[in-house]
Amino acid sequence: MATIRKKSPTSGKKSGKAARKDARPAPSAKKPAPKPAAAKAPPKAAGKPAAPTAPGGKGAPPPGKVAPPTGKGAAASAKIAGAKPAPGEAAPRTAGRAAGGHGGKKSGRKSPLWQRKGPHGEPFVPGDLLLPGGPLGMDEILYLLRGCVAAEHSAGEAGVNEIVAKRGEAEADRAELGRFASGMAERFEGGAIEPLLPTRAPARRNFPGVVERAKHRRREIGAFLRGLDLGRTETSHMDTHGEDSLQKLMEWAARLEILMEAEEADRADYAMFHRGLDQLENTTESLIVDVEATLRRLRDRVRA
Repeated sequence: MATIRKKSPTSGKKSGKAARKDARPAPSAKKPAPKPAAAKAPPKAAGKPAAPTAPGGKGAPPPGKVAPPTGKGAAASAKIAGAKPAPGEAAPRTAGRAAGGHGGKKSGRKSPLWQRKGPHGEPFVPGDLLLPGGPLGMDEILYLLRGCVAAEHSAGEAGVNEIVAKRGEAEADRAELGRFASGMAERFEGGAIEPLLPTRAPARRNFPGVVERAKHRRREIGAFLRGLDLGRTETSHMDTHGEDSLQKLMEWAARLEILMEAEEADRADYAMFHRGLDQLENTTESLIVDVEATLRRLRDRVRA
């Protein structure tokens, strides 16, 4: 006999919640990442919208962009990146233009020598860079005349005129100065050219004594160079040995200027300083004789 099962009132029907659950698709192994929602563009207003302003009052950059540098930063960034600067900004200076190269405009800067003044603020006159104020003593007069008679174009008379003008000598002293110039010319023209290092008085064994001696030798070298200048000496006409001797002579003069402006050292051995100056004077005198001998050979070639 078959058993009759009674059906439950809800067995044939599922609840609405269970039915909706069964109707959903089966979940996949990996859910796809949701796409970001696109930013909604702001509604356009009538007319051209005004650019947003930064707190400083200048226009802010658009979203997602970095504001370009301005001023000096813009020029530096453009130079590094090799890009052109923004409109209205100065173009970066190139290395050649900054150094006064051929690719750019010539520099309008003047030489620093034009600003140099004399001891009382007066502007320098010709010859003052080599021998400020003209020759002061007999030693400087003799070195000036040595340079004048040894110059490429002998200028003994010009040297005498400069001595008279600078020192304010009376016209009666012109004859004596002319005899000194004639003696220097005879020494230069005939025989071996011997050194004429002046006889020095005993120097003080202290720092002012060293400075005074260096200053005196610097002026003697400057007097000789001024004599060469009065005779319009062209160093390019000299041979290699004489040109090198003249260059070294000017370098020693520059070292003496550095010594004149140096500060006193603590517990210095001034006897050693004076021994060094003895050697320096002998070295510079040999260089002056080399220049004289070179210019005499030059004059002999011109005469021949």
